[in-house]
Amino acid sequence: MDRAEAAAAAILSASSEGRQIPPFTAADTGFDLTVATAAGHRIRRWRESEGWLPVGRKVGFTNRTIWDEYDVHAPIWGCVYDRTVREARSIDAQPIGHLVEPRIEPEIMLTLGSTPRPGMDERALLGCVAGVSHGFEIVQSVYPGWRFQAADTVAAFALHGALVLGEPASILPADADAWFAALADFRIVLSCDGEAMDEGHSANVLGTGPLGALRHLVAVLAADPEAPPLQAGEIISTGTLTRALPVSPGQTWSTRLDGVALPGITVRLVD
Repeated sequence: MDRAEAAAAAILSASSEGRQIPPFTAADTGFDLTVATAAGHRIRRWRESEGWLPVGRKVGFTNRTIWDEYDVHAPIWGCVYDRTVREARSIDAQPIGHLVEPRIEPEIMLTLGSTPRPGMDERALLGCVAGVSHGFEIVQSVYPGWRFQAADTVAAFALHGALVLGEPASILPADADAWFAALADFRIVLSCDGEAMDEGHSANVLGTGPLGALRHLVAVLAADPEAPPLQAGEIISTGTLTRALPVSPGQTWSTRLDGVALPGITVRLVD
C-alpha cells in the first residue's frame, strides 16, 4: 500500500467513525501535495464505486484573510456529492453530529450552464454560469484542533462536510453586466442566534470575488489529468466570505447580504 492509498484509507475510516487522526505531514515529510492529490482522487473513486454521485466542487481557502490563521496560503478543491448537498427550502434543520469539529462558512455557489475553458477571464466565465445562490458550507477537520498543512487538507476531501443551498437566481444575458459588478462588490454579515459574529466582503475571495474562485478552479483542473472536467449543471462552492466559525447543535445561523440580488439564508443546526 503506497502513501496515497494508506492516507485515503485512514481518512475514510476516521471520517466514517467520527474520530480524528494526526496530520500526515507531522510524521511524513514526503507527504506533499502530489501525494495528497492522489489520495483525494482515490477517495473520490471509492465513493463513486459506493454510489456517491458527484454534483459539483468546493473551492476552499479562497479567503485570503484567513490564510495565516490556518497556515494554508493557496486554495484547495474537492468534490461535493448528492449525499452532502441539500436545499435550504427542503429541510427543517441541518444535522452536524456526524462531522468532526464542524465550522460554518457563508459562500456564493455558482451553477454551471456550460463547460468553462482554461484561459477564460472572469467576464467570459460568467457566461458559463446559469445561476447563482447563497448558502452555507459546513466544513470539518479530521485533524485535531484544525492544525494541519495544505497537503493534509487536500487529502481529506478539502475539509468538506455539507452544503446547504439557498434560493437560486438565474443569470440572464440582459442582466450579466449587473451580476458581474455585484459579484465583485458586495458585503455580508454572519449571525448566530441573532447576534452578529463576523462580516465579510466579496473581495475576500481571491481579491476579485466568486468568479475569481471559479477561474482558479478551471486552471487547476486543467493541470490535473486525473481530475474530471467541469460539466454543465455542476455546483461550484467558491469559498467562505467570512472567517470559518465553530458550530454546535441547537444554534441557528443566518446571513444578510448587501449589494447583490440574493437573499440571506437561515439554517438551524441539530445533532
